[in-house]
Amino acid sequence: MPKPDETKIGLHRLVSRLDLSHMTDIQNPFTDTDLTLEIAQGKVESALFGADDGELYVEQSVSESFGFDDGRLKNASYDASRGFGLRRVIGESTGFAHATEMSPAALERAALAVKGADRGESGTWSADPLRTNQRFYGDFDPTLNPTFAAKSDLLQEIDRYLRDSDPRVIQVSANLAAEQSNVTIFRPGMDPIFDSRPLVRIGISVTVEQNGRRESGYTGAGGRTSYEQWITPANWKAMADEALRQAIVNLDAIDISGGEMDVVLGPGWPGILFHEAVGHGLEGDFNRKGESVFSGRVGERVAAPGVTLVDDGTLHERRGSLSIDDEGTPTSRTVLIEDGILKGYMQDRQNARLMGVPTTGNGRRESFACPPMPRMTNTIMENGKDDPAEILASLKDGLYAVNFGGGQVDITSGKFVFQCTEAYLVKNGKIGAPVKGATLIGDGPAALNKISMIGNDQALDPGVGVCGKAGQGVPVGVGQPTLKIGGLTVGGAG
Repeated sequence: MPKPDETKIGLHRLVSRLDLSHMTDIQNPFTDTDLTLEIAQGKVESALFGADDGELYVEQSVSESFGFDDGRLKNASYDASRGFGLRRVIGESTGFAHATEMSPAALERAALAVKGADRGESGTWSADPLRTNQRFYGDFDPTLNPTFAAKSDLLQEIDRYLRDSDPRVIQVSANLAAEQSNVTIFRPGMDPIFDSRPLVRIGISVTVEQNGRRESGYTGAGGRTSYEQWITPANWKAMADEALRQAIVNLDAIDISGGEMDVVLGPGWPGILFHEAVGHGLEGDFNRKGESVFSGRVGERVAAPGVTLVDDGTLHERRGSLSIDDEGTPTSRTVLIEDGILKGYMQDRQNARLMGVPTTGNGRRESFACPPMPRMTNTIMENGKDDPAEILASLKDGLYAVNFGGGQVDITSGKFVFQCTEAYLVKNGKIGAPVKGATLIGDGPAALNKISMIGNDQALDPGVGVCGKAGQGVPVGVGQPTLKIGGLTVGGAG
């Protein structure tokens, strides 16, 4: 609803109509400070009066990481932080200030700073977020259990297990990381919105040596859960075995000659290619500014028939999932491309308002020290109807890419270069020798239109993705079924 005009309702009446005494569903972010919920709400009302949008984002977080290398615990860290970010939006302008000092005076200074966004105009307050959010993960602190000693012992056990598994193992690196973040979002005229966000991750890397040749393999997993499910012996041993398998496969990898060929992408983590090469181009800010190859193309065919791409922040305990985004909007399942037709973009509140479309709950920020922007959550290509075995059988002379490492993408054009960390030559439908040094080169929009077969084996990544944009990193998820893409350029060492 529009924000009341100051001549009709005084600022003091806006504050007094809020009753925060009943707020039992949120934690107090101002414990041991001079701030209270009531003071913060009043400062927000004053700082954002006459704006188009904005919020006070308060965050308390704890994080830890453990790294085991060279047969011993190399590093262990713990961090606790608390701070706020205040944002005032006027048209296309944004005033933003942040601080770690939790006091009325700090909020006052921030309020003065954000008013630099004003251009002497009075805005119409953007409609508040709907309070329809659901919980997609538990409310707990994953850094508390197990104990420090148990985590250190686990990493040592992983190291010992891998070295005992194969005499070719010469190096093992294993790490654990966890964080728990409590966020409280204050907006004028509505009760504060609260979310408690756990996140864990485990990673295992192994290096093997044979006849003077060294190769490595890596696997990781995680999500918005506790450590418990990942550190059971069955789970961590399966991860360790997979890292070792990849390393041993790479010992037999041969050089590949470059050229154009058909490529089959495996399910799950290879979805990172479309996350980078296509997903960023479907974020609202790039399209509002006309900087994306997808700008102004809603309703047009942008991909082959059968291609459906969604961004879904509502998946249970997934790494990219959120009950609310970082503006207080419930996340959603947003259909971006349906059967090859562009349906819409991922939106935060500012870009949605300026484009005249609903927000999709994709306003995200790295921390309280950063303003939100449209970002992906879990970006997934939906299942098709083809049998994965038939997709491989149809590949007469090409490449089967199973795992990816780093890559580079030009968001404006969608051009990409991705390194394959596990890939195989395929001849007449039969998987042949593993290859090393293979890179996939192309552009996202063209690759979407070259998809000729879509498997029915959709899988999600194991839960290790981090997405970077404008210097901010946020946890994300990807997924896809097996896909066949025609005519990609494959770079190689030969």
